[in-house]
Amino acid sequence: MANIKSAIKRIQIAERNRLHNKAYKSAVRTLMKRYFTAVSAYASNPTSEAMQQVERCMAEAYSKIDKAVKRGVLHRNNGARKKARLAKALKAQTASAS
Repeated sequence: MANIKSAIKRIQIAERNRLHNKAYKSAVRTLMKRYFTAVSAYASNPTSEAMQQVERCMAEAYSKIDKAVKRGVLHRNNGARKKARLAKALKAQTASAS
């Protein structure tokens, strides 16, 4: 354990930031899983209500990813890759449903 006051403070700040980043990443993963579940539900039963649920989940996931990138939790390219993965999943299902 550090003895210097500034080092102790840096350790506390680093821990606080780690927990904050962990919460953001967990929320992003949860929203992505919820989105993929909605897409698979839409694929099995393509209705307008299911599509609205997919779009709502996509908006929530995109928003959380963008906020994580803005706050520096995720790298810009990582956020873009996650969003592309979401769009690709929907495009694959809508192409097969049509």
